[in-house]
Amino acid sequence: MKDTMALNPIPHPKINEVGLIGKQDLFPISWLHEQEFCEYQIFLNYFEGTEVEPTEAMIIGKLEHEQLESEFKMRSIPSTFPVILEKSKKKQLSSREFKVISLKYGLYGKIDEIKFEPNMFIIIDDKPGKKAYNSDKNQVYGYCIAFKDMVSDYDNRKIIAALRKSGTDSFYWKEEFSKTSENEVISVINRIHNLIAGNESFNSNKNTNKCRNCRFREKCDRSVI
Repeated sequence: MKDTMALNPIPHPKINEVGLIGKQDLFPISWLHEQEFCEYQIFLNYFEGTEVEPTEAMIIGKLEHEQLESEFKMRSIPSTFPVILEKSKKKQLSSREFKVISLKYGLYGKIDEIKFEPNMFIIIDDKPGKKAYNSDKNQVYGYCIAFKDMVSDYDNRKIIAALRKSGTDSFYWKEEFSKTSENEVISVINRIHNLIAGNESFNSNKNTNKCRNCRFREKCDRSVI
């Protein structure tokens, strides 16, 4: 198991929420969701520092996450990652707000919940909707690949990517994290690292429905509405 959980990246001098460990950039896994929705949103938010109010859905989502984490802590027993991995080979365990970091792929984030089962890991991302959009899949794939990088030298249980309706126990999408999925998300990861390095230019979304639902639309110079 790679000992990356204690790493503390230093802030990037120019780009918000990007960290540095040596010469390695690390960006939040949530960017994989934003990139698919509209990667110009990443530019406005983190490169330009454009300030906008959070949406109602973001506020509700944050409150739900905090409530679930509080409830989980009340009934949970503190443990270490190696102990959880070993014990879960015999019985199901779970962890919330699980920190992942991958130097190999330059990613970091917190997984909403992981179910550690004797024959698999289920990586869960909670979303308010009921449809598995590509942006949602990319984000949970990002958690999967970061987690896989952390345990691949130690544990080869299969990994399941799952989307769950917020505030419920209902999964509306589940799929084994396959080599095809891994390659697809690596392509997006590489794209974002090229954007961070300034090797590529940000594309903007041309979908009017996305622009209409974007919290940056009033301050975006590329809005199509």
